[in-house]
Amino acid sequence: MTVISLKTARLREGPTLPYAEAGYPGGTPVVFVHGLADSWWSFEPLLRRLPPSLHGYAPTQRGHGDAERPPDGYAPEDFAADLVAFLDAAEIPRAVLVGASSGGIAARIVAGSHPDRIAGLALLGVPATLAGNAAADAWAERLDGLADPVPRAFAEEFVAAMSAGPLARGFAETMVEEAVKVPVRVWRETAHALRDTDLRATLGGILVPTLVVWGEQDPFLTRDDQQTILDAVHGAAFLSYEGTGHAVHWERPERVLADLTAFATRVAPAGPA
Repeated sequence: MTVISLKTARLREGPTLPYAEAGYPGGTPVVFVHGLADSWWSFEPLLRRLPPSLHGYAPTQRGHGDAERPPDGYAPEDFAADLVAFLDAAEIPRAVLVGASSGGIAARIVAGSHPDRIAGLALLGVPATLAGNAAADAWAERLDGLADPVPRAFAEEFVAAMSAGPLARGFAETMVEEAVKVPVRVWRETAHALRDTDLRATLGGILVPTLVVWGEQDPFLTRDDQQTILDAVHGAAFLSYEGTGHAVHWERPERVLADLTAFATRVAPAGPA
């Protein structure tokens, strides 16, 4: 297992973000981007298993975990701007981006707008669009009735919905604790911005090699939704995980890491970017 180091990045004209770093200096830089109500801990099962060929970074996004909580700036384009600023702050010239769930929206915006900085893009359970998505709408509507602090029962239900089967108890507890840290306004503003944004438009202009991974028991995303991504991104590869829910990297960390390692090795040679 690799050692995980916890560091801090002060973004230019932006918030301070904690991030986890793991792996080997000569490995291909891989930046992991978490989704709503998560933190860098979302990728702990991957970071501690990184092979020598990869050098991983996992920032916690604004408003989440122990990151700073600006009064605004929770739309996909805001998270994307932070991601570019993080690459600068961490001195990562070029990386493979791995976006999970809503974190993949920011990741693909950056891949489309800064192709010189992105060697490849991997999307783990990322929606093509949330228009007409009844499950996502139901969660967003429930947020409207919440007040701080986020009820633990709500966070537990949210985390449980991410997987088709049971998670390791300690990991599930950690993710619940991270979700409870997020202020209701951040949950609400992030969720509503995702619903109000034309997410299909964020698929335009992606020319970097792309890998799409989807769990066949995802309660939020259908196979047709994922096909929309494949149709929009020329040459994108697709992997379907049987018996797996929304957070494929939580349920199948070994398989996800093996697939990501193969992808990163193909699109970016090992060594400093």
